[in-house]
Amino acid sequence: MSGTNVTFIGLGNIGRGMSANIAKKGPQASLTLYNRTTSRATAHAATLGPNVKVATSLPEAVRDADIIFTCVGDDAALDGITAGILVNTTIDFSNKTVVDCSTVHPETSRRTEAAYEARGGSFVASPVFGAPNMADIGALIIVPAGKQSAIAKARPFYEGVTASRTIDLASGSGADIDVGKATTMKVIGNTFILNTVGVLAEALTAAETTGLGVEPLKEWMEIFAPGPFAKYANRMVSGDYYQREEPLFAVDLARKDLRHAAALAKEGGQRMRNVEVTDHLLSVVKEEKGAKGDIAGVYGAARKEAGLEYENQK
Repeated sequence: MSGTNVTFIGLGNIGRGMSANIAKKGPQASLTLYNRTTSRATAHAATLGPNVKVATSLPEAVRDADIIFTCVGDDAALDGITAGILVNTTIDFSNKTVVDCSTVHPETSRRTEAAYEARGGSFVASPVFGAPNMADIGALIIVPAGKQSAIAKARPFYEGVTASRTIDLASGSGADIDVGKATTMKVIGNTFILNTVGVLAEALTAAETTGLGVEPLKEWMEIFAPGPFAKYANRMVSGDYYQREEPLFAVDLARKDLRHAAALAKEGGQRMRNVEVTDHLLSVVKEEKGAKGDIAGVYGAARKEAGLEYENQK
């Protein structure tokens, strides 16, 4: 991989961490960053050393790339990136592999793969599990799906670089796997995360309204379920859920994931009632904080429904 040129497109919370780890630990020959807001890419590149370049357009970003990582917020953003790349018909895609780490509907992954394959390129759906702090330390969980030949090109950038683990959807068979299975796994997995955060918010609120108080329950969480959900409890109790300027997991993206999961379940004849409850709580977060609402704000939503203030530190 020492001669491989890599481009990373999309520098949100997860993208910044992934691209930083690629810059520091990846086997590539060069790394180019692209973000819709160029100043964001320039500022990030400045933290990664002189060998990281910034592209100011999508054709410039991908023209010399062998592997192109994309990590954007939603389906419309991925469609826009794909169209912006493929609009330039002079670029040869025959030796290019696109590795998409976004959380999108499975049909969006399939549509994106078909678009790149029509130009001779290859595609891997490669969604990631993990909070921004996990991306920062290269400890994401990655779920790739696609043609094994394409995954082989992406694999050197997974474990030991951006990830601590990968989940093999081929179950060791080495078979090519429908790219939509990776994003199906991601949106279903996200329902567990989001629903659990919602249950935690309601439990903390119940601890308040019953007179127990949040501290004993928070301590129990730290003993019983240390890790990300204990951290969510701390963020809720401390008031971080409404005090932060930028969300760690934005409310609009969370609700998009829940919509995708509910639609997939409905196709199989299932109604995901927990998803409906969590989406209701997130709708209150949206009303309170707008697009900057964070999913931990479901604590404020649960408090509000119990007759308390949204902001727990008031």
